[in-house]
Amino acid sequence: MTTAATRREEATRAAVEKAITHGGPKLGSLAFRLLLLALLVMSFVILAALLADIASSAWPTFAERGPSFVMNGLSLNPATAGVWTGIVGSLIIAFIVAILAFPVGVAAAIYLEEYAPDNRRTRFVDTTVRNLAGVPSIVYGLLGLAIFVPVVRGIGLGGSTGGKNVIAAGITMAALVLPIVIITSAEAIRSVPNSIRDAGYGVGATQWEVISSHVLPSALPGILTGTVLTLARAFGETAPLLVIGVATGFFSPAGDATLLDQLTGPYTALPVVVFSWSRQTQAAFADTLAPAAIVVLLTVLFALNGFAIWLRNRTEGRW
Repeated sequence: MTTAATRREEATRAAVEKAITHGGPKLGSLAFRLLLLALLVMSFVILAALLADIASSAWPTFAERGPSFVMNGLSLNPATAGVWTGIVGSLIIAFIVAILAFPVGVAAAIYLEEYAPDNRRTRFVDTTVRNLAGVPSIVYGLLGLAIFVPVVRGIGLGGSTGGKNVIAAGITMAALVLPIVIITSAEAIRSVPNSIRDAGYGVGATQWEVISSHVLPSALPGILTGTVLTLARAFGETAPLLVIGVATGFFSPAGDATLLDQLTGPYTALPVVVFSWSRQTQAAFADTLAPAAIVVLLTVLFALNGFAIWLRNRTEGRW
């Protein structure tokens, strides 16, 4: 009886293997692979064509003006207009995002993965965070206009803009990227093998000691990679800034303006400069300066992504 059952089991296994390896026509699978390859090649061709068109349009500006295009501020004269004001605004926003979103996001991920019990409430919070990561960015702009701008104005940092300044913009962008920071950090923490935790508990370490000395260092590559990529997204967003009152035209801070006056006064960002110049009626702005500003923005984003890859490879651990 045992022999008959064994034979039936072997026959079933052979039939399954035959169905997996040889069963059914392979024409559909081959056609699907070719379709995917064709779509991939088409995407690269379109991307290469767009980049080539932008680079060819931007080349006269860089050839004629060189580094002065990057170092000059905004101007109504296309011969002297530059992107330095937008770069400074984007860097300030990125700095505010870094000091607000990253500590809160990593702390929330640690709580969800290491301390929170696996119950309905925790699963609801996790689902909510993942849903918030998919909300369109302009919704966060409306959130910033309704909440953060009045808060900034209420604490006395409204300045001449009534709260529609770079501080409110930084807080809004921090809220935008916070769910993504939580998700990437939680995934990095979850990927740490439990054997590392067990080793810490085995020598008498407390839970926080295990987390701080074992889990976080092991999850650091994933956390750093996710946060740098998140910072790159915040650097390139435009829609939320337009909603909360970013300047889309020429402005010049007063020569005797203090740092607080500059932080609470009009501001702009590099993506907004691209948006503004592409809508100008003067051909020089739309035809040459806007593509040159796009090249600068892409260079910064590529640098951030490259830094994230280098950081991941440099800190990646092996188990």
